[in-house]
Amino acid sequence: MFRTDGAFSGFSVDDIDAARHFYGQILGLDVADNPMGFLDLTLPSGGAVLIYAKPNHEPASFTILNFPVDDVEAAVDDLNSRGVVTKIYTDPDFGTDEKGISRGRGPDIAWFTDPAGNVLSVLKAN
Repeated sequence: MFRTDGAFSGFSVDDIDAARHFYGQILGLDVADNPMGFLDLTLPSGGAVLIYAKPNHEPASFTILNFPVDDVEAAVDDLNSRGVVTKIYTDPDFGTDEKGISRGRGPDIAWFTDPAGNVLSVLKAN
């Protein structure tokens, strides 16, 4: 029988050790090695994400993980202090400022990448 209660998401990276460091040490998320050599990422909300190494990895062309925050500018400042670059879009269509924050086109949001080039974001929580 099909069940949905154990559903989880996943994405690939090209370097599992770099992902372990980035998600665990830089972002401060709960990261554990699993028996298959992948990483189990447990989100504070209880969600589960599988991070797996893929030799021919290509970064996702979309945002794979979003972090809602009360203050996007403070979150960007904190990420920048950890060495995370948030100014990854300079296209006027995104309307980003000098910190990489897009304002006034929906919730304030800033994007950044993991070591494998996958796009993540911090965005204003509702």
